[in-house]
Amino acid sequence: MKTAAVIAEYNPFHNGHLYQLNFIREQLGADRIIVAMSGDFAQRGIPAIIDKYDRCLMALQNGADLVIEIPSYFALGSAEYFASGAISLLDKLGVVDFINFGSEAGNLDIINNCALILATEPLSYSMKLKEQLKNGLSFPSARSKALWDEVNTTAHNFTVDEFQKTISSPNNVLAIEYVKALIKRKSSIIPITLKRNGDGYNDSAISSGSFSSANAIREHLAGNEGLYDSEKQSLKAVLSPLQEQLPESVYNYFSSGAFPKLMYQNDFSEILQYRLLCDSFEGKLDTYYDVSGQIANIINKNLPDYKSFSDFCLSCKSKELTYTRISRSMMHILLSMKKDEIERLKNDDYSQYARVLGFTDNGLSVLKNIKANSSIPIITKLSKVDKILSGSALASINQDIHCSQIYNCVRARKYHETALNEYTRQIIRLPSRGY
Repeated sequence: MKTAAVIAEYNPFHNGHLYQLNFIREQLGADRIIVAMSGDFAQRGIPAIIDKYDRCLMALQNGADLVIEIPSYFALGSAEYFASGAISLLDKLGVVDFINFGSEAGNLDIINNCALILATEPLSYSMKLKEQLKNGLSFPSARSKALWDEVNTTAHNFTVDEFQKTISSPNNVLAIEYVKALIKRKSSIIPITLKRNGDGYNDSAISSGSFSSANAIREHLAGNEGLYDSEKQSLKAVLSPLQEQLPESVYNYFSSGAFPKLMYQNDFSEILQYRLLCDSFEGKLDTYYDVSGQIANIINKNLPDYKSFSDFCLSCKSKELTYTRISRSMMHILLSMKKDEIERLKNDDYSQYARVLGFTDNGLSVLKNIKANSSIPIITKLSKVDKILSGSALASINQDIHCSQIYNCVRARKYHETALNEYTRQIIRLPSRGY
């Protein structure tokens, strides 16, 4: 049995994701597909627009066989930590033959060259990097220049323009980090990339084709949120541009009578402001994951003018600090994610358990195979984690639970309903699609 893996957020699941799963099944010959998916918060430092169980359901309905959750410390991390956490999780399952990921490049030549340098950090590269930093370049620019200078000393079949375009594109950056993590782990998992089809990762407008980005879909829904509770005709008008962008089951999910409870960054504005005020007063801001002394000072300076989550991120961003970096830092504060915990997880080899969110009947056979080969515990019941895990692993899964409980409570308040309890959520199980 050939088992493939995908690392994803599915925020939300769209035609590009369906295209990838079909490619893996039909072109790469995978018998089973495991998806390592972010939980209720995503790598950009934003809440998932739909909770992880509904996104898991979408994946299982459209080709995935088993969905496991990426621990929150990695799901909300930089590209390096996101990749290291997800790859360690998949590697430790002991059953994955290859991993497929999208990239703007569509080939592994430049990706492999960069990943090998970053994984091994040869002395010549380190010296070039230090030299560029001394010349006053920002770290990303210095690393780009040093990487090119190092790559250029060996035989290659790409130009400097192709190289620069590759290492500056979001999916390529993640692809490099995935391969780097595989190299550092000496993993047997084979990396295979798929050229991204359709709009770019950061495109924010619905396209005329059928491959709009997840970001564009989120922006469209957010921009029309006031119409969700109106007459059905208004809802139909809002969703009409998305019909060509989403698999049928996902579109039906959005257009059903019980419209999904969508969540956005600014739904967390009040709770973030409260946390910033408390931690600023107590001088604890720089104890949080990704919050440097510089960012702590910027927060303190701008806090009196706080208006909303997104507005505050904009007021804190600068040439050196991107909106995404600031947003992740804010979310780490909001969710009480500490620097010392991510360091403990890094020192303990990143992901230390695999929490199952859902599976198909075919996925059950994969799960049985994992249980026979995995080097980490498989978590199917939260009530038993304190008997299975300890140390940084137990702290990590408790953080996952804490993140979801906050997400559930904020959503319940927004939609005037009772909050769901993470401890009583059930694993999703679906019939297989007949593969």
